[in-house]
Amino acid sequence: MEWWLIGLLLLTGLTAGFVDTLAGGGGLITLPVLLNLCPDPVVALGTNKLQSTFGSTSATYHFAQAGTLNCREIWRAMLLAFLGSLVGTVLVQHFDAHLLKRIVPLLLFAVAIFVWLSPRLGYQDIHPRISRVKFDFMIAFGIGVYDGFLGPGTGTFLALSFMLGLGFNLTRATANTKALNWASNLASLLLFLVAEKVWFAAGFIMGAGQWMGARLASQMVVARGARFIRPVFLTMVTLLTLKLICDNYFKAHL
Repeated sequence: MEWWLIGLLLLTGLTAGFVDTLAGGGGLITLPVLLNLCPDPVVALGTNKLQSTFGSTSATYHFAQAGTLNCREIWRAMLLAFLGSLVGTVLVQHFDAHLLKRIVPLLLFAVAIFVWLSPRLGYQDIHPRISRVKFDFMIAFGIGVYDGFLGPGTGTFLALSFMLGLGFNLTRATANTKALNWASNLASLLLFLVAEKVWFAAGFIMGAGQWMGARLASQMVVARGARFIRPVFLTMVTLLTLKLICDNYFKAHL
């Protein structure tokens, strides 16, 4: 592997790790690079899961170290997200995801509008609307299934669920979202590893960048809070929505 390519992969991973920790959507940065480098798109997807797992591991670890993430409270949700991702990966092999692909960008657009119209959302903890047990079994497992079945917008849906369901502020919601992202990513990665569809060299180099980017982002989240996260969150949700609308409503007719 040439030096310029190592530098490109490292920088891509670092940038994606930073952005993904703040608001999700890191795949918008990493997947185009990997799809251009890998002749097999399945290998690109498997490699993307490997490198993103480094970022979610780094973010989860550093949020836990900072006290923003309570591991005793989140372990059940992580387990259910892991199992849900496995279920979703099995289901996608038997059901057509075409309709869901067209609905998701509309849901993300609705999320962006809702957050934009709620300027104080996530600035402080509020009273929870659902018990932790119900949240874990319904939301964590359900979004885990979605992540394994389709994936785009998982971090967005999780963050909003933590804020509206459990009443978390945006900083806590971001930290807990990364823990569930880690669990669902790990489930998908294991399946790609079993299928031998991972480019390890690229995955580890990008993973090193992901680790550093996620660490930097998690430190900034803890230090600056919702005022810092909110604009990045809205920007990434908007970009992801536009990409999905383009892919599922316009490219399909070209």
